[in-house]
Amino acid sequence: MRRDALYLKAYGKINLTLDILGLLPNGYHSVEMILQQVSVYDRLELRLTEEAGVRVENNRPWLPTDDRNLAVRAARAFFAYTGQERGLRIRITKFIPVAAGMAGGSADAAAVLVGLNRLLRAGLRQEELLRLGAQIGADVPFCILGGTVLARGIGEEMETLPPMPDCHILLAKPRQGVSTPQAYQKYDAAADRVRHPDTAACVQAIRAGDLAALAGRMHNVFEDALPIEAVRRLKETMLSCGALAAQMSGSGPTVFGLFDDADKAARAREACKGKAPFVFLCRPVRGIGG
Repeated sequence: MRRDALYLKAYGKINLTLDILGLLPNGYHSVEMILQQVSVYDRLELRLTEEAGVRVENNRPWLPTDDRNLAVRAARAFFAYTGQERGLRIRITKFIPVAAGMAGGSADAAAVLVGLNRLLRAGLRQEELLRLGAQIGADVPFCILGGTVLARGIGEEMETLPPMPDCHILLAKPRQGVSTPQAYQKYDAAADRVRHPDTAACVQAIRAGDLAALAGRMHNVFEDALPIEAVRRLKETMLSCGALAAQMSGSGPTVFGLFDDADKAARAREACKGKAPFVFLCRPVRGIGG
């Protein structure tokens, strides 16, 4: 019997490294970064309906439910590509913080593409899903692929890496959000003063399964270009509690710390609770969950 509903976990991401290499002819920035999926997720229900159109419900009433929502755009792109247009209700229960540098909207879009492919038995190959995802947003292909990835270009050139060494990851998001376009503008103004990560050494550390070496070489150029006091305080707190490394993810402002000890991670979580409204402990994961 054909299913009419599917439930999925759309996992967020962190940037183990983020480097900006320059400007492309089309005006976008060329980047090189190591992306890692983490176990903080949004929960999606996809349900086929007799009523035409795509409807979205979510537990964050201020979030858009029209074409500004990447999940809606993903559904419409899928239907246009396959010709299998159906009535669809998408119910999103968000846990990934919004405007946090964790690709929450992109993760939701990726889950819609993967979920509709399963629900409608459309048989699209991963390469087709990745191309559809790239039309929706730069982070969507990674969220489809998942795991640990070296990304270049505008994020669409991806090389799958071995899983990063297992560890405890603490996430803390300050109240303020960060505009990604503004972050890139600030980077352009400070480009000659930023420190760049040793991405090749980080890839080597991942291949060797060496968490300490990875932690010692990570960096995000936005931290130099976009100094945020709340980010600095959270990093100091995590490091003082025993984090091997702490840095900002994406264009921020979420800060993550890597821990090789569960007790240290738990103490850091308690220490960060008074400094950020969103604090989570998680682990590295691979793929979109059912």
